[in-house]
Amino acid sequence: MPPTTLPRTRRHRPGHPLAVGAVLGVLRHGGGDPTFGRDEAGTWLGRHTPEGPGTLLVRVETDGDIVGEAWGPGADWLLGGLPALLGGDDDWTGFVAHHRQIADARRAFPGWRIGRSRLVLDSLIPAVIEQKVTGKEAFAGYRALVWKFGEPAPGPRERLRLAPTAAAWRAIPSWEFLRAGVTPQRSATVVRCAQVAGRLEECVGLPLPAAHARLRAIPGVGEWTAAEVAQRALGDPDAPSFGDYHLAKEVGWALLGHDIDDDELRVLLEPYSGHRHRAASLALMGGSRRPRRGPRFTLPTHLPG
Repeated sequence: MPPTTLPRTRRHRPGHPLAVGAVLGVLRHGGGDPTFGRDEAGTWLGRHTPEGPGTLLVRVETDGDIVGEAWGPGADWLLGGLPALLGGDDDWTGFVAHHRQIADARRAFPGWRIGRSRLVLDSLIPAVIEQKVTGKEAFAGYRALVWKFGEPAPGPRERLRLAPTAAAWRAIPSWEFLRAGVTPQRSATVVRCAQVAGRLEECVGLPLPAAHARLRAIPGVGEWTAAEVAQRALGDPDAPSFGDYHLAKEVGWALLGHDIDDDELRVLLEPYSGHRHRAASLALMGGSRRPRRGPRFTLPTHLPG
């Protein structure tokens, strides 16, 4: 490998069990996400950072140390945030398990943490595309747009891509969104978010309530979308995805043995105030799974007229 392509490296010793795959897995938007990869070397992320494009490879050594390797102008920024990305800022203070299933999950999954990517648009755009559609449809649309309007990620990983920049998202023609299956309402929200990307990235330095308010000030960004971003970019342990098609039913089944609705989920999680996303996630890890007996969605087709 030529010297100019040698990576920058950082070794991180977390001091506690760490399930790297589970922590980073929430950053993958579907199995074919071009900005995320896994192979025998570790987990790969292609990202636009405040210092430029970068690629991060995260691997676990036999002694338990985590090694990050990074390429591109954003390499130092990515390595500097490696501990936070892996949940190093995740604060469990005040968390009490009020349900046996949640207590059991905490013991069974000691390496699970809520990571903090510090990249708002990186999670916001996929969340907007995922609004009110099936995962299969949303992931396919995001994948198509990244392949067409993104760019190759720096470093040696073949076919790893960077998502479009904010400027590139703004410039995508409406018919290209439609061709990717992204409806006009969602594509308009994507463009609005990209137009104020700088202000949105400032959410990383704001108190969490102010960050949520800034996100939700964008027309088309509601509670569910803001929560999806806060969980990933801001490491928010108290932002469950209320409004999700499955979450209330799944958590209800895991903890109570039957379906509940969103209003009931709010009541159920209230004792976990400050840690509601954490509690919901642990419930899904440790509780019984809801039987699959409902009808499947029919995927719509969106084509330009």
